[in-house]
Formats: sequence, structure tokens, C-alpha cells
Amino acid sequence: MRSLQTLLLVGVVAMAGLTSAFAKAPAGLAMRVSKPFAGAKVNGGTVTETKNGGTITLTLSDEVVDPKTPDPHWLVIDGKGTTYLLDKLTVKGDRFNKSIKLPSYIKDVAKVQIYCAWAEANLGEASF
Repeated sequence: MRSLQTLLLVGVVAMAGLTSAFAKAPAGLAMRVSKPFAGAKVNGGTVTETKNGGTITLTLSDEVVDPKTPDPHWLVIDGKGTTYLLDKLTVKGDRFNKSIKLPSYIKDVAKVQIYCAWAEANLGEASF
């Protein structure tokens, strides 16, 4: 009985080590998650920033839904306060674009906004 308990304990420890190995990001890949969105139409949910080499990709969590406004866009603010109005969130066929690869000239991200270009309004903002 004692050897069975020892064997189970060794198995649990080995699985914990294996799980933590998979939880770590691969070399060259960095990830961070924003604070929750807060705004007039978009409240809750987060955005994940993934850096792979010099490429930054932003991905909205499943809690972020289409704000159902006329012209929602990705808007990124970098660490220096420069604002970049990027692609539309809704594309042909009412498909919700939950991920965007940033242009190479954007080197860092301080905030992400869901921005309605038609009404010129911030629908929700999340900061890192």
C-alpha cells in the first residue's frame, strides 16, 4: 500500500512538472493580458498581446462581443501616446474580427480601444 501511495505521488509531481512546461511560452514568444474593457458599449473581456519576434498580434477574449455599432474599429495607443486607427472589427458578412496583426511600425501597446469611426466615439478601452 505504501509503495502505491509513493507511486501516485511521483506521478502527480511528474504531471505538475509537465503541465508547467506546457504553460510556459516558447522561446521568443511573449504574452500579456490587458485589464478588462470598460466603456459605453464594451464592458468586460480582455485583449491578449502576443509578441513573436518583432510581430505583435492582438486577440480579443470570447467575452468581447460585437458592439453592433455602424463602424467599429481597432484603435491602438502606444507607450508614447501615439494613436493608430486600424482595421474594422466587423468585416464582410458580419464576421467579427477578434484578432489583428499590428503593422511593424507599432512597437508597443499601452491601450486598446474599440472605436466607432462613424460616431467618433470610444466604445470601450482596455489598458496593459
